[in-house]
Amino acid sequence: MSKLTVAVSCPIDTYSGYGARSRDFVKALIELGEYDVKILSQRWGNTRFGYLKDHDETDLKSRIVPKLDSQPDIWVQCTVPNEFQKIGKFNIGLTAGIETTICAAPWIEGCNRMDLILCSSEHSKRVFLETQFTQKDKNTGQIIKALQLTKPVEVLFEGGDLTKYFPTKSNFDLSEIKESFCLLFVGHWLQGKLGEDRKNVGFMIKSFLESYKNKKDAPALLLKTSKGNASLLDQTQLLKQIDDIRKTVNGKLPNIYILHGDISDNDMNSLYNHDKVKAMISLTKGEGFGRPLLEFSLINKPIIASGWSGHVDFLSPEFSILIGGEVKPVDKSAVVKDVLIPESSWFQADSGEVGKAYKDIVKNYKKHLSKAKRLGHKNRTEFSFEAMVKKIKEYMTAYLPEIPKQVELSLPKLDLPKLKKL
Repeated sequence: MSKLTVAVSCPIDTYSGYGARSRDFVKALIELGEYDVKILSQRWGNTRFGYLKDHDETDLKSRIVPKLDSQPDIWVQCTVPNEFQKIGKFNIGLTAGIETTICAAPWIEGCNRMDLILCSSEHSKRVFLETQFTQKDKNTGQIIKALQLTKPVEVLFEGGDLTKYFPTKSNFDLSEIKESFCLLFVGHWLQGKLGEDRKNVGFMIKSFLESYKNKKDAPALLLKTSKGNASLLDQTQLLKQIDDIRKTVNGKLPNIYILHGDISDNDMNSLYNHDKVKAMISLTKGEGFGRPLLEFSLINKPIIASGWSGHVDFLSPEFSILIGGEVKPVDKSAVVKDVLIPESSWFQADSGEVGKAYKDIVKNYKKHLSKAKRLGHKNRTEFSFEAMVKKIKEYMTAYLPEIPKQVELSLPKLDLPKLKKL
């Protein structure tokens, strides 16, 4: 019996979160050994192409095809849901998910075009299921149209690759950093005014400066970040934003360092393991999953993070410092059409709790390091790549129908999305 053909449309060759998600999913399908896997490589906004060239990914490169010659048995599209299209005999929408309390109507419409939705976290699944848009009759007030998810949605977490992220001796060069205690942030710094960007980078920087101003032996803050690409202009804009925040805080300020641009997975693991990097911090307003947080947890080091959204699937108050706060409407400066809508809300960490966490992580580091080691053990078991492979097999078995092999079907026109920078 011939294998079912699975065509995966995804940004597999990009340095992006969706690129990493795509590569993991395709590798999992290949490992199952039950499918003939073909890849249609897509771009992802302005993120850099060339991941497969920079890494030893021969098997992935060999499966990339310029186009489809026939309708695939299974069509998998890894992108934001408003781009989903029904191409295969069975159609799967693979998405990182939702960072807010409600998703855009085009996302629900896109999901309903598919046969199965796989998202990254329980938070995302819950929002997909709870989002509903209604239209009322102007005269009677009665609902005449309702839009909600009608297709099944399941959680497929982003499994940590234990061959890439593990405790080891570091050779990463941080010689320019004089401090022995660094807090690490990893993520893009995108749209939104100070305190309103999704990763909440500006708020994180200002709270760090306020917490450690005029302090002897203050730790450093190390930002592995960009505004979406590795250009000199991008770096210049980042440095100006940081300088503008520093000017709002009086006193002798702790040091902030920036790592700009893309680095390899091996270098990322080396960075995580560096003796000076003591903990990771993320005051994010919302995550579909929070991949860097999972990766860092595998190193057995402490994490400070917002206590809301996708990453709490694998972080808990028992093993991490989770910051309380409140869910507040998305500021208009962060709104993106058909992605982050004005009606949605996300998380704002409490500034008082943040200040206490900054000081606690330094003062009681050994205690938090012990907890982090237990978290690492838990996540290496429950959120590994191998555990993800088992989940994919489970969902494929449960949802795939008996697909006929000999039926002549014409291939729909592939109108693949040209994604814009969010």
